Amino acid sequence: FFKRIMFMRLTISRKLRIIGLLLVFGFFICGPLAVSSFAADGQIGFVNIQKAVSSTKEWKSSFNKFKLDFTKEKKKITAREKKIQKMLGELNKQSFVLDPELKKKKEEKLRKEKVAFERYVQDQNAEFGKKEKEMTQKILRKMMEIIKKIGKEKGYTMILEQKAVFYHDKGNDLTKTATRTYDRVNK
Repeated sequence: FFKRIMFMRLTISRKLRIIGLLLVFGFFICGPLAVSSFAADGQIGFVNIQKAVSSTKEWKSSFNKFKLDFTKEKKKITAREKKIQKMLGELNKQSFVLDPELKKKKEEKLRKEKVAFERYVQDQNAEFGKKEKEMTQKILRKMMEIIKKIGKEKGYTMILEQKAVFYHDKGNDLTKTATRTYDRVNK
């Protein structure tokens, strides 16, 4: 009885595997035919969304301000780092002549300064990462609306991200169109 149940399970799993393989094979054979007939009926556009966003005037302006703020912060961080290195150098020079109690206090002060500095750098990195993400998301949301508008106005069935496909006709590349439209709408 148990052998018969095991045999039935094996045959069912074999049947399922065969059906699965046939389905996969069918998709490979019939899939391109379905896509080509779909493409013949509708118009498909392509956009390199990263390039479209980073080519807008708003992105360039925002990024230049971001870069300026980042450079200012980097100078502050470099100055603080030099201060800590100076403290370390002085401590190393004086370590043999300093009173053990005073040496311990200076080492503790240096350690606290280093910890505060590392925390500050981490906080600033997180803050700048957040600012960059917010800036990009803001422009990206607007760009998506522009792309939808282009699709509706020009009668596209769909507009895909360029990176999601292996090949597309360059005549259907809407990246520059999206950027120009974005700049015109968001003066």
